Amino acid sequence: MSEVRKHIVFHGRVQGVGFRYTAKYLAQSLGLTGWVANEWDGTVSMEIQGREALINKLLVGLNHGQFITIEWMDTKEIPLKEEHGFKVKG
Repeated sequence: MSEVRKHIVFHGRVQGVGFRYTAKYLAQSLGLTGWVANEWDGTVSMEIQGREALINKLLVGLNHGQFITIEWMDTKEIPLKEEHGFKVKG
């Protein structure tokens, strides 16, 4: 299966609710790479790379967070990068 890389901006109650660390845990458990960061406008940005089915599993897992409320996501596919691991930024 081929890999994809996506840039996703999450809107809703996504800051101050453990979103970034939940994303990191899920990404690591699924073998995905990339990063996640809080933005000044209250959104959270993420670049995530791996098999599409595994990225979708991560998104489902984030939606099941107790305090996380994702209202909508802006998603675009971007070029693959050579990287290792998943980081929490800012």
